Amino acid sequence: MAVIPVKLAGRSYQVLVDSALIANAHTHAQPFLRKSRVPVVADANARQHWGDALAASLAKSGHEIEWFDVASGEGSKSWDNLIKLTEWMLSLGVERGDHVIALGGGVVGDLTGFACSILKRGCGFIQIPTTLLAQVDSSVGGKTAINTDTGKNLIGAFHQPSLVLADIDTLSTLPKREMLAGYAEVIKYGILGDLAFFDWCEANGTKVTGGDNAAIQEAVARSVEAKARIVAEDERETTGVRALLNLGHTFGHALEAETGFSERLLHGEAVALGMVLAARYSVRRGLLPSQDADRIAAAIGSSGLRTEISQLGLTCGGTRLADHMRHDKKMDAGTLPFILLRSIGAAFLDHEVSLDDVGAFLDEQLRA
Repeated sequence: MAVIPVKLAGRSYQVLVDSALIANAHTHAQPFLRKSRVPVVADANARQHWGDALAASLAKSGHEIEWFDVASGEGSKSWDNLIKLTEWMLSLGVERGDHVIALGGGVVGDLTGFACSILKRGCGFIQIPTTLLAQVDSSVGGKTAINTDTGKNLIGAFHQPSLVLADIDTLSTLPKREMLAGYAEVIKYGILGDLAFFDWCEANGTKVTGGDNAAIQEAVARSVEAKARIVAEDERETTGVRALLNLGHTFGHALEAETGFSERLLHGEAVALGMVLAARYSVRRGLLPSQDADRIAAAIGSSGLRTEISQLGLTCGGTRLADHMRHDKKMDAGTLPFILLRSIGAAFLDHEVSLDDVGAFLDEQLRA
């Protein structure tokens, strides 16, 4: 088992990465469960595959689950579901010292975490992420949010979990597309700050997406270690260090917005395209050698992820995509910082990017 600490002043917690963590959830979660009835928020897929195993495990320590079901997909991160969830938690008598369990992907974790951040000014929660993307990214670090008509994750709060159980057994039930989407967030850690890990991904990426347990555990553990280091250094994204985790996201969120935050383009797929675009735009700015951008695109493409936005069949121009970026939550005083690259493993925050130039660049990419 890999045990990775997320070290925060007064609020440190552990991320456990291993098989059979749900089967042994009663052991790991017991210190946080004060009452016999445990609130669990789950998406339909996670409950179908892992709900009985979690219930059986918690029953061993005398706990019974109260279920709150949410539909799979980004549409569940809504005001309506937030209201329903918080009212349900209040009806159960959830107190500030209690913990709610989030079982599912990033949508469940974001929704549950945000609800717990505002319920009685903050109660606890435990993450049991069941997708690769959630295990390596959204379940760690305390960013919680819902979506609005204006954009993604614009209403939210920093609220750290008390424990994360990343059970790699859950990945055996994921469709290949979901594994690929999660892998985008794995290779991201190599591209933004760890050339050695990028090398490892080049050599082992197909093992990860192909279901090799040893490779998956290595990928998840190293990704979580990287994120934990960054979160510990800049929890609330005030120094620019944590912002590096947004590599690919500014371009990616614009693509998600244009495709309606729908199944047409999964978040990880958008991030993969966004990282390729960030690398190519870095070349355009004279920051990154073109061979590095080609290597990034090849590594992402060899896993089965798309690397050309022309493959999306968009009918808009680059200016429209750049306009989506104006709603980015990182916008500050009319300027949007971009995560760009000087080399593989050396990302940085660039405050001098013109969205007009980005629009022209995206026009070129749409025609490629």
